[in-house]
Amino acid sequence: MGGTRRKFFQDAAIFGTGLLGLSRSLRAEQEKHAANEAAPHPGGQASSVHGSRRPTRAETGARGAYLPMVTPDVADLSHEMDGSVKVFRLIAEPVKRKIAPFKTIDAWGYNGSCPGPTIQVQQGDRVRVIFENRLPESTSVHWHGLEIPIGQDGVPYISQKPVAPGEKYVYEFTVHQEGTFFYHAHSAMQEMMGQIGFFVAHPERDYKPRVDQDYGLILQEWAVLPSNTVPNTAGMEFNWLTFNGVSAPMTTPMLARLGSRVRLRIVNLGMDHHPVHLHGNQFVVTGTEGGRAPESTWYPMNTVLVGVAQARVVEFEAKYPGAWMIHCHLPHHMMNSMMDLLRDRQIETADQTDAKTLSQMESLAKSVPFQHVHHSPIAENAASVPGFPQDAFMEMGMDEVVEKPETYGLPKNWSAGMMGMMTMVRVLPGKEYDAILLRKKNGTPAVQEEHHHES
Repeated sequence: MGGTRRKFFQDAAIFGTGLLGLSRSLRAEQEKHAANEAAPHPGGQASSVHGSRRPTRAETGARGAYLPMVTPDVADLSHEMDGSVKVFRLIAEPVKRKIAPFKTIDAWGYNGSCPGPTIQVQQGDRVRVIFENRLPESTSVHWHGLEIPIGQDGVPYISQKPVAPGEKYVYEFTVHQEGTFFYHAHSAMQEMMGQIGFFVAHPERDYKPRVDQDYGLILQEWAVLPSNTVPNTAGMEFNWLTFNGVSAPMTTPMLARLGSRVRLRIVNLGMDHHPVHLHGNQFVVTGTEGGRAPESTWYPMNTVLVGVAQARVVEFEAKYPGAWMIHCHLPHHMMNSMMDLLRDRQIETADQTDAKTLSQMESLAKSVPFQHVHHSPIAENAASVPGFPQDAFMEMGMDEVVEKPETYGLPKNWSAGMMGMMTMVRVLPGKEYDAILLRKKNGTPAVQEEHHHES
């Protein structure tokens, strides 16, 4: 029996006997004792401009190095060391989340972020999460997919008392698994208010084949009525769809050097399943919310169905240069709400005129502000054709509002068709890839004097 698995059963014996009845001081004492007893050596993690530098063996001790995952538009949760224990401080609280240049919602998240910050550990780590509740109601944290003692499972009344407003609770366990997991409130409505975050357990020895870029995407849905900022968690009609808390074109493109191997970890905690499609490339599913899948199960595909409460990990070789779209392929998930453009005035889906639409879009452009670009050409007799308009007036390019180093070099008006649950993987030749990383490092604006296509 491996050391980490043996430690897991030791933990279960310690925490499973009367944990709920312990006083806080006694519980803290037992946790400290358990943490210091036969605890594994902590893993290491090296940061970089794009999370691409591998830590050295000297940084990680006896275990292998690992490549940290990058969660675009979401930060990592930092930790401190208490002896050999990694200590994280997680705070549940209301947050304001700007999901589009013209839309900010009142969500619930963790540490000022929605989704919550990413927690990254290594298989064998002893982890302590000091959780604080700053919500106006009780809550708890469930560690989705992790095999941990029942007292740490985060289910109100069954495995612990609910954490009341203003109170703290300490979760502590040894991570004997590897894989893509996540944490979330074990309350249906709180989940729909945004309470979820990545929990990634890197393996003791790196996977093979090794990847050069590792990215994470959290899929969420929101029902936000016109003139409102609070999601309707009881509603079943979702009009805002986000990757990592933002809707396209605010999503930050993921960068890959031409010839590299890329891993994408996709987690879904909403009400709908999402068929996530990658353009121009084939990938294989290498893992789920249960961990790494045997290589014998891998087969090529380019659309993976990510069900509710599931994780899917895909990998591919970045062989083709270009800006490759990745998006949910449900048609209504590839658009933003069209009901919020002028507060209580809804854009109609029929009986529109070019002049009326132009006026509405220009009003929005002035309020954001951005320069509105006229929609794609339509036929002279378009209005006489049954079914018109459909997508004709939906374009909303706002390149200058969402520009960042990762968008440098994209074609003019690239953002016009980017809406909803969409982002992209930009596969760049070495010179262009390095130039964008340098812009990120130096904080260089993405403004460019002259447009150029990727080579």
